[in-house]
Amino acid sequence: MTSLNTEAEYVEASNLLYRDPALYDAVQSDGASAGVCRTLIEAYRPDARTVVDFGCGTGRDLEILAERFECVGVDLQPGMVDHARRARPELDIRIGDMRSVRLRKRMDVVTCLGNSLAYVHDNEGIDLAFATFAAHAGPGALLVLCSPVAPITRTEPISATVDTPMGPATVTIRHEWDLRTQINTMYRHWELPSGDEARDEIRRRVLFPRELDHYVGGAGFEVLDMFDSPGGGLAGPTAYTVARYTRG
Repeated sequence: MTSLNTEAEYVEASNLLYRDPALYDAVQSDGASAGVCRTLIEAYRPDARTVVDFGCGTGRDLEILAERFECVGVDLQPGMVDHARRARPELDIRIGDMRSVRLRKRMDVVTCLGNSLAYVHDNEGIDLAFATFAAHAGPGALLVLCSPVAPITRTEPISATVDTPMGPATVTIRHEWDLRTQINTMYRHWELPSGDEARDEIRRRVLFPRELDHYVGGAGFEVLDMFDSPGGGLAGPTAYTVARYTRG
């Protein structure tokens, strides 16, 4: 396993939004994951009081969850954590690797949202991440994941307009799928309001639903639901998995 600093530097360098956490906050500002997470907690663990979020980024989801729960956030990237501490000083956000960090706390809810798990690409690392989730799960704790469950195989580029604090930007996106490694690579070309251009490359590991069943069960959790639409369907490419800790 590469060092925390080396891996964090690579992830940051490869993604424009991670290089500019303020831009990340502006572009990813809808809080949808936090809303889904709260709904799941109300449905499956209404007595929950504590939450730990692995891969919390700038803390935008954690900020919403902290309105109701006592929260701790963990992220690999120092730049994201530094921004989070400045923008949301009331939150408890720490630097750490979800494959190895131990907070010596067991929580009512363990979350890993925003496709953070997909940045762990190898099977050993995924096992370690789920061991971390289990190490922080109290009796009957809820696990909520948001991760890719099917690849985007479309190869033709698509373009979209993205609102930023400086004005609208145009981003052109192309995907590449490697079945052997199960890595979906997204290439983005940004045309920024300043007239500058930027490129980035995001590599995410797809875990198919049966694989998630395997990793979740191996860590001592029982899958309660898996869905990607409000009606409970599962078509991909990204889905929520909710599970309950059955050990301890």
